[in-house]
Amino acid sequence: MKKILITQPRPDNDRSPYFELARKYGIELIFHPFIKLEGIPARDFRRQKIEISQFSAVIFTSRNAIDHFFRICEEMKITISQDTKYFCITEAVALYLQKFILYRKRKVFYGADGSNKSMFDVINKHKENEKFLYVCSENQQDNEIVNWLKTNKCEFALAFMYRTISNDIQAVMNEGEFDVICFFTPSGVKSLFDNLPTYQQNGTRIGAFGGNTSKAVEDAGLTLEIKAPAPQAPSMVAALEQFLSLELKKK
Repeated sequence: MKKILITQPRPDNDRSPYFELARKYGIELIFHPFIKLEGIPARDFRRQKIEISQFSAVIFTSRNAIDHFFRICEEMKITISQDTKYFCITEAVALYLQKFILYRKRKVFYGADGSNKSMFDVINKHKENEKFLYVCSENQQDNEIVNWLKTNKCEFALAFMYRTISNDIQAVMNEGEFDVICFFTPSGVKSLFDNLPTYQQNGTRIGAFGGNTSKAVEDAGLTLEIKAPAPQAPSMVAALEQFLSLELKKK
């Protein structure tokens, strides 16, 4: 393994575990986002006829969702109640809320291992008394989350505050063959084929984060070998570490 493509922006922090992974295994990591996010203007959001102040709890699966939620609130001059509860997919997403609110553990919750199931376990303890707003992309919702909320008879609404569009990836894909390509959203997989309709895997190992992304990879006819989150691999870095370690042992 020499060259791995991470379909996300390069981390700002030099202490990112990605860079430690690259040093440890002597690999080259290329970062290039396969999608771009476009905020939905407040005037368009109003057409969804959602009264944000009527919801007692908000579900976030990414930092982008948090950014756009508070952007819409600011544009619409909505004051969020201090009693609002926030349910997040990971601790990292939960901690990002500190940028916008006074962080209190009694109103910010997150799953133990970054999986939907662990977040559901937390929501389940509060669902009887809450009205949930799931902030998501107009063209990319996590169906597992939506189905769980329906099945468990939660009172909820989807709030579309941004949309994903395919990024230009021709230049990075022309740099040569990658040993591994890691995807993080179904839209990232779609972007690959939007840019390269005749793409062939040709031995490239594919990694995916999240159930919907894994399904998108397989639906596209690609072979999936690196999957996260998993019990021993809560993050893509951990999944890559496992994979690279096994590859070394094969030698």
